[in-house]
Amino acid sequence: MKSASRVAGLIKHHEKDLLGDWIKEQLGAASMRGDLLKEADLREQSRAFLSAVQEASQKGGIDSIDGPAWENVRQILAELSKSRALAGFSPAETAMFVFSLKQPLFARLSKDLKGDAEALGDELWNATVFIDKLGLYTTEMHQKSRESVIERQQTELLELSTPVVELWDDIVALPLVGTLDSNRTQIVMETLLQKIVQTGASIAIIDITGVPTVDTLVAQHLLKTVAATRLMGADCIISGIRPQIAQTIVHLGVNLGEVTTKATLADAFQVALKRAGAKIMKGVPAQEKAGDGDAERA
Repeated sequence: MKSASRVAGLIKHHEKDLLGDWIKEQLGAASMRGDLLKEADLREQSRAFLSAVQEASQKGGIDSIDGPAWENVRQILAELSKSRALAGFSPAETAMFVFSLKQPLFARLSKDLKGDAEALGDELWNATVFIDKLGLYTTEMHQKSRESVIERQQTELLELSTPVVELWDDIVALPLVGTLDSNRTQIVMETLLQKIVQTGASIAIIDITGVPTVDTLVAQHLLKTVAATRLMGADCIISGIRPQIAQTIVHLGVNLGEVTTKATLADAFQVALKRAGAKIMKGVPAQEKAGDGDAERA
């Protein structure tokens, strides 16, 4: 009998005892997060995982966990890692779900192979390598889950940082704050174009007052956004051109000759109103209105 098969057989014949000892080990561990995971859920996760391991080890052995026999086990660990990552578990705390199985497994091996030191040494090594593979896979899945969460949060933050505001009929504005890179430019264009389609706006104002610096790359991104806006049938105005930014653009040799630029959003809004054929009429001051009323009563 191969040494690896002894571990698989031990898991099969002592699954119930191993499960009880393993759960007790987890509940008493410092990594146990009772604030994030209910005991009932821990017991169910442990039962499902150990049952899947027992079945996979019988079909495919424990030399590798990459084969089709271990598909269910990998799926269980992937889902567990994702749920714990979302719940706030650290990679180490998540991996301890698997690594904590070593103690009860080693104890059972020591008991069953007490009289055979050589076989016990081989089996302990086989079990160590086996559990380590499962633990490392768990850590890898946790890391991927965290990266996915971080990427989604970054996208959501970028979307929140690029709000398109409808200033007037046919006029929308996009105030930009922070650095403008390739990824954000794509979101800016998508957000702006969607708003143009939604509102039917004919004029779009891109305000870069909150953009700290403008280099060649940022200028190119702005030109791409302007070009995309024009392809949608809308005119584009760039506001927030401060003196230092104007000097930088000239120094870089970036051609914004065909793009209307203004120093402030207010100036750009006035231009947009004229192009839209609208204008704002100043009302009569409240004091004058009150004075006219007093004169009429007199």
